Amino acid sequence: MAREQLEVLSALDVAKTQLYHFTAIVIAGMGFFTDAYDLFCISLVTKLLGRIYYTEDNAPKPGTLPPNISAAVNGVALCGTLAGQLFFGWLGDKMGRKRVYGMTLMIMVICSLASGLSLGHEPKAVMATLCFFRFWLGFGIGGDYPLSATIMSEYANKKTRGAFIAAVFAMQGFGILAGGMVAIIVSAAFKAKFDVPAYEIAGDASTVPQADYVWRIILMFGAIPAALTYYWRMKMPETARYTALVAKNAKQAAADMSKVLQVEILEEQEKVEKFTTEERNSFGLFSKQFLKRHGLHLLGTTSTWFLLDIAFYSQNLFQKDIFSAVGWIPPAKTMNAIEEVYRIARAQTLIALCSTVPGYWFTVAFIDRIGRFAIQLMGFFFMTVFMFALAIPYHHWTLKENRIGFVLMYALTFFFANFGPNSTTFVVPAEIFPARLRSTCHGISAAAGKAGAMVGAFGFLYAAQSQDKTKTDAGYPPGIGVKNSLIMLGVINFLGMLFTFLVPESKGKSLEEMSGENDDEYETGPTDSRTVPV
Repeated sequence: MAREQLEVLSALDVAKTQLYHFTAIVIAGMGFFTDAYDLFCISLVTKLLGRIYYTEDNAPKPGTLPPNISAAVNGVALCGTLAGQLFFGWLGDKMGRKRVYGMTLMIMVICSLASGLSLGHEPKAVMATLCFFRFWLGFGIGGDYPLSATIMSEYANKKTRGAFIAAVFAMQGFGILAGGMVAIIVSAAFKAKFDVPAYEIAGDASTVPQADYVWRIILMFGAIPAALTYYWRMKMPETARYTALVAKNAKQAAADMSKVLQVEILEEQEKVEKFTTEERNSFGLFSKQFLKRHGLHLLGTTSTWFLLDIAFYSQNLFQKDIFSAVGWIPPAKTMNAIEEVYRIARAQTLIALCSTVPGYWFTVAFIDRIGRFAIQLMGFFFMTVFMFALAIPYHHWTLKENRIGFVLMYALTFFFANFGPNSTTFVVPAEIFPARLRSTCHGISAAAGKAGAMVGAFGFLYAAQSQDKTKTDAGYPPGIGVKNSLIMLGVINFLGMLFTFLVPESKGKSLEEMSGENDDEYETGPTDSRTVPV
């Protein structure tokens, strides 16, 4: 049975949608815009890096990054992101959401610029410094996940909380779109200025020296939106839930939220002291009580995010390879270096515009109507269906007359990833854990996702190689082929659907109701893992 809620938290739960809600969405969302831009723009320039630094004299095809270098360049930011999610998630519960928020943004600004200024002209020096700075860029990006989600969940009201958190995450779609558009503009400008014949005609001369500026400009552009957001992040007050329930400062929480909500709120220091010192509201992450109350929930959020990101990142980072396999992007030797960047960026921008961005905003529109559980289950189901629909008749899709159909089906898997688990796995961990552990548990869940992303990013590089040794990319051993890789991803999506049943539904409930912090009793149903505090 629920007890009387703190007035400051009740005021937040029932507050009408106001300007400060949208301000918080924009401030937190611009971080995610930058995150997505920085993480995914690397896939636009990896082929260019191979041409510039690894083309051999008189080779029949332009150079590509060696397998170990390609894996490092594509995946090192994901390693940094995983570390950042764990570290800053923990720090956000120890020091406060706001104090840590600015640190992550400054790391992102500095390392975005440094990535594009990677030192030297020799391949080894450039790749080593690029990987070094992209690791720390990922570290800053990692902090944005638990902090943005937690801040938005703790600011929002009960009625539209899901939509607000999903809207922050939906800015990722615009970041992916912006990456493609920046790459199109930069490559088109350089192509107009330095137009040279294709590789099969001009050989090494098809890569002009100025192409080295193209990838650097694309990577460095990610610093701009992050830098513009810093001032506004520092002006945001700390969330009332952290101030009251973790820092135990009722006076400050009431003062901060009185300003934000523009209403008079009583400070209730005695109630806060009583509320936070009870044994049931003071257990730690590694306690038996946490395991009993939230163990299955944490398993649900980590496993679903892990499985989702295997599929999502292998698709997103390497869709250029799939487009090449079905002929949507011409063979590399028929283009010059800058034109190849333009073609890859155009293909990825089209997918982002037609499926990725709409998918995110469908979630924003429907998450508080049909619930997190239904959207996640539906998303995993359709991702499974479309993966198998692509994989089983794969030869059919490689025929020239069916290529548009292939791209349409591929786009639908992205749509249902985003109108599905890619959004809900971000939303739910910010709602179902206690305030003192909320950022930490979100960081753990997100880190599990990035572990899946690394499996997808590293594994897909090798798995998608042709089974015929003569048709593999330079330096790669034979793999299982694109068809079998797609079948594997379909199975992974099906497993995600099953693990969704461990995740509780949080639609329309207060954060304290979900976490059990404000209830006299708390039970977890023996058969329905989606039960909540009673």
